[in-house]
Amino acid sequence: MDYKNLVLKYKDELLQDLSGLLEIDSVKGESSKDAPVGKGPKKALDYMLSLGQRDRMTTKEVEHLAGHIECGTGEKVFAILGHVDVVPPGSGWATDPFKPEIKNDEIYARGVQDDKGPTMAAYYAMKILNDHTSEFKYRPRLIVGTDEESDWRCTEAYFKSQEMPDAGFAPDAAFPLIHGEKGITTFNIIQKQMPLDEREPNIELKVLISGERYNMVPESAEAKLKVLQNMSEVIQSFEDFLRVEAADGHYEIDNGFLRLSINGQSAHGSTPEKGVNAGFVLLKFLDTINLDNNATEFVDFANRKILNNQDGSKFNMYHRHAEMGDTSVNVGMINYTEVDGGLFGVNLRYPEGLDFDAAINDLKREILPAGFIIEDVTNQTPHYVDKNDGLVKVLLESYRNHTDDDSEPYTIGGGTYARTLERGVAFGAMFKHTEDTMHQKNERMKVEELLLATEIYLETLHRICVKGELDED
Repeated sequence: MDYKNLVLKYKDELLQDLSGLLEIDSVKGESSKDAPVGKGPKKALDYMLSLGQRDRMTTKEVEHLAGHIECGTGEKVFAILGHVDVVPPGSGWATDPFKPEIKNDEIYARGVQDDKGPTMAAYYAMKILNDHTSEFKYRPRLIVGTDEESDWRCTEAYFKSQEMPDAGFAPDAAFPLIHGEKGITTFNIIQKQMPLDEREPNIELKVLISGERYNMVPESAEAKLKVLQNMSEVIQSFEDFLRVEAADGHYEIDNGFLRLSINGQSAHGSTPEKGVNAGFVLLKFLDTINLDNNATEFVDFANRKILNNQDGSKFNMYHRHAEMGDTSVNVGMINYTEVDGGLFGVNLRYPEGLDFDAAINDLKREILPAGFIIEDVTNQTPHYVDKNDGLVKVLLESYRNHTDDDSEPYTIGGGTYARTLERGVAFGAMFKHTEDTMHQKNERMKVEELLLATEIYLETLHRICVKGELDED
């Protein structure tokens, strides 16, 4: 097959179908019987399945949460696992995040990198292969999920009733190939025991809000304060703090309340070091003023256990693995009200070798005397495929045949659908010099990279599903 020229012939169709998918606001929404994670994700799933039906492929929907598109024949299944839900767009975009635009050969839209663009590239690889092939040794199957950015209810529901593919990949990360992923946990640290006020504070913390998702570094934070005296001194302290910390923030006085805002930098929860947690910056300021006792306990706890804890050491969960690296911690949500107390929403990622269950139980016991508890714990254990596996070999060769990159496979802290497969890896679609704009404003993908990824996926599916090269190893 002439992979490059075949893909070029489908370029306009590919871009048109991708644009239709990107126009759908598929942020998780209100649950209903026919749309368990909201109307947007369900609409995006229906859209993908309609493409499969249009192109004479077999489709199946599972519990309104997931579905698949399949072509070819054979007893074995080779899967591609993509998702069509997206994180909230946030603010500060140069374009409408749900009206895709192509500027300077780049497509701007929420989800174009994560994961609608790569999913559509994989779909078109299947479509092209199906249009030009009649004999298969594996059935290529695109599994489409709608809840990857939150709770993974989609894959849980899907694999309860559908067969486990023999092998596969998730086009939801980067090339050349990711063969290992850290364990991923989320949990809430909640202030349950509210201490009695034993002193006269100058400032009451009414509300603090920062962040929307566990797996996003919060890009903004806001606090509402009741200043009982010396309002001007508090404002001056805040302005001095912003100048010394080189922080981006502002204040306003609203009906007698002082409202403080901080702007940070969003990033993916697997790489918190790439962002600026706005909630952390605001907590640092709140630690410098005379707050009421309940809020002081909350801020003091943050200083002891939350801030400066990017490697999990304050949780006694630091661990290092030679290939998978270090533990990482993102606090994606920070909330406080004077009535209910505070909450820290934690996203912790850990390499092979850490006994997470034992560690979280130790942490529960440690923080209980301070009036804090841990609830809503989820845990996905680390996923690993040996670099010598035949799957790695075929995918890596397919990638190298279309690039001049001889980089080796590696492991990540992020989590992809690959971990739901018994024999699965993450494979693209970002390249060596691609700017990672996932979960950020002005998310974008180069058209040439979209086409190149489609070429690589087409060769991969041709070699495995038609030529049967996976069975040779």
